[in-house]
Amino acid sequence: MVAVWLMNDDHWAYDRLWRAGVGAFQMRGENDMKRAGVVLRVASQHTVAETMERLESILRARGVAVFARIDFSGDAQRAGLAMRPEQLLIFGNPKGGTPLMVAEPAAGLDLPFKVLAWEDAEGRTWLAYNTPEYIIARHGLDPAFAKNLAALIPLIEQVAG
Repeated sequence: MVAVWLMNDDHWAYDRLWRAGVGAFQMRGENDMKRAGVVLRVASQHTVAETMERLESILRARGVAVFARIDFSGDAQRAGLAMRPEQLLIFGNPKGGTPLMVAEPAAGLDLPFKVLAWEDAEGRTWLAYNTPEYIIARHGLDPAFAKNLAALIPLIEQVAG
């Protein structure tokens, strides 16, 4: 299951995505959604912890550097607050991300790549990430740079199943 939300009501951002050729306004099906410049949400069949363990394991096996894993709900609990399970994994490959940041240093706001996993009110686990096309459009980068990030997407989708 793939669900898509445009996470920004800023018309400037929509216009920039449109001018960059990102088909956010022409989505006809799941494949179009996967190419669109949006935050993508993918349902996982595993708990938040299991999903992130699976993702971290697959990434490390493929030689992708895992820089950090943030347990938001664990931090909330230590602060005396209640929160459903939610974790963020930050990972990437310097060979893929560095050229983007050399071309546009502000791309470092979105790199290394990030995946968020959380449990919703019905107990379902979701993954969310910015599509490579969104990152490219957001920073006005050459669309050819999307291939630098594209190899990560099948790995993310693999862990959800």
